[in-house]
Amino acid sequence: MADWFEPKKYGYGAGLPIARQGWVLTIGYVAVILLTSFLIPLSLSLYLALVFTLTGLYLLIVSKTTRGGWRWRKGEKD
Repeated sequence: MADWFEPKKYGYGAGLPIARQGWVLTIGYVAVILLTSFLIPLSLSLYLALVFTLTGLYLLIVSKTTRGGWRWRKGEKD
């Protein structure tokens, strides 16, 4: 897969998107989470299940498309 996200300079994980696909994924994720908030009055458990599932899927995609992968970084150059 191509690199969609820049790794964090310090710590573990990804930083901001560096490709159009990363921005589309992030904006789409936020939009879907906001839309699912309308389910709260109907079923809190369904809302939480969707949020956890979507967040897990989002983090999986981000981890697979981060340049250099996810690892602990202390500010050194890759």
